[in-house]
Amino acid sequence: MDPTAIPGVVFSRAPGRTLPVAVRAEGATIWDADGRAYLDAAGGAVVVNVGHGRRSVAEAVGTQLGAIAYAHGTAFTSEPLEAYAVEAGPLIPVAGPAAIYPVSGGSEAIETALKLARAYHVARGENERWTVIARWGSYHGNTLGALDLSGRRPLRRPYEAWLGRFRHVSAAYPYRADEPGANALADPAALALELERTILSAGPESVAAFVAEPIVGATLGAVAPADGYWSAIADVCRRHGVLLVADEVMTGFGRTGTWFGMDHWGVKPDLVVAAKGATSGYWPFGFVAASDRVHRTVVEGGGFVHGFTYSHSIGGATVAREVLRIIREEDLVSASAAKGALLLGLLRDRLGDHRNVGDVRGRGLLVGVELVADREMKAPFPRSARLTEGIVHAARESGLLVYSGTGCADGTNGDTILLGPPFVVTEAEIERIVAGLAGAIDAALATVAPVG
Repeated sequence: MDPTAIPGVVFSRAPGRTLPVAVRAEGATIWDADGRAYLDAAGGAVVVNVGHGRRSVAEAVGTQLGAIAYAHGTAFTSEPLEAYAVEAGPLIPVAGPAAIYPVSGGSEAIETALKLARAYHVARGENERWTVIARWGSYHGNTLGALDLSGRRPLRRPYEAWLGRFRHVSAAYPYRADEPGANALADPAALALELERTILSAGPESVAAFVAEPIVGATLGAVAPADGYWSAIADVCRRHGVLLVADEVMTGFGRTGTWFGMDHWGVKPDLVVAAKGATSGYWPFGFVAASDRVHRTVVEGGGFVHGFTYSHSIGGATVAREVLRIIREEDLVSASAAKGALLLGLLRDRLGDHRNVGDVRGRGLLVGVELVADREMKAPFPRSARLTEGIVHAARESGLLVYSGTGCADGTNGDTILLGPPFVVTEAEIERIVAGLAGAIDAALATVAPVG
């Protein structure tokens, strides 16, 4: 090596901060190179569900990679991929046999769903259907198509010049319904009417799909719609020939206490997008699952012009299959439901009367806490206070990892903390999470100037 050469560096996701070096993890704990332990109350980015350090996952993929690691999806299929589709398919809430198109993660899966919706309509001779509708207060990924779909304003702002193809309707966000700037409603009938009016305004013959998270993750902090919402939305979509796409990237594979978020309401979308918990962070993997009707229409109508170098991954399918086996054999979906109820209950006991906690909500092990400057008025802290950053920092200093969101109140202001620990988290660790988060909130608030 040339001794005068300048070494390369990692382009950090946290510029200006010196990050600890992660070296080992097990269960719900990560250790750094200095031997310090962190209780992972966020599962990374709400990714890890079966827990860290699963030797069987490493062994399964190691054996598979030793046999064959890669074969292009246009030339070969593989036993792990075919077996995974057979085993996972019946769990996915689409009508008929689920046809799975595997990719490398959530953003790729959303892009695939958008193109698949378009391909479906083109195969039916409806070439003018290209408009897609999503919701404000949503997040669907960071590729340009997925970001344009997303209604998370802080992430959209730097790239607004490249966005604007898709339309947005109100979030199903009961806590901030009807507030100026929140773009939120609570009543299912009002939300369904707004969607229908948006379809009619765009021209029903031009609308391809409606995309939404069953329960909103980091953008709003574990917000579930009122009962009746999803059935009303599905009815509007069916009447206008619009495909219903459920973004289950965060809510899939047991995170909300059911296999998929849509299972809470018994609604079957046309397309389901999944990632994160499908491989629990052990491999970059995601997929779109199409209903039998959509799949057959596209295949019989000329095929799907789409693909990625690492789609239909042999290694990814191997990991996903082993993670699925663990979830089933250890009944981790039920564990998520039970432990989530415990976490939610303890948080409400500890923070329910806190002067700066507006709402504590969630399903399963997807739980959110929304912070406010004034409980009665639901007034948010100004973004300049950087409250969520302060809470995350204080929690990390105490050995607790949490996930944050900003902009929930009006697209700029509003602070939430999201919890999504691995499903193997213990009751003692749940108690530590509650105590640690409460302490971090108070520590951060002590540095924030009073509002008003």
